[in-house]
Amino acid sequence: MATITKKKLIQVISQRKRVHPNDVRNVIQAFLDVMTEYLSNGDRLEFRDFGVFEVVERKQKIGRNPKNAAVPIVIPARPAVKFTPGKKMKKLIEDGPIKGKIGTHSHA
Repeated sequence: MATITKKKLIQVISQRKRVHPNDVRNVIQAFLDVMTEYLSNGDRLEFRDFGVFEVVERKQKIGRNPKNAAVPIVIPARPAVKFTPGKKMKKLIEDGPIKGKIGTHSHA
């Protein structure tokens, strides 16, 4: 599995759609900027078959410092972005090439 960067996405889309990389870069950046703007306003973004991005409230919880587990640390409640995959994406991932590989890596 690889880490795909914005630069790589721009390159692939540019080649597949025969659009200049600068045009693809501008559209992708505008898309990301607008998504961030809507999410920061608390809006929910829904993309049919892809998934939903929404802001949720993470509850306050108690954490532990591994070096001193006796001392509890309060982790305050905070807003966070949650992504829920759509039906089509979920099925593609479940049936995809990495099926059965997750959790089978040995850490020697």
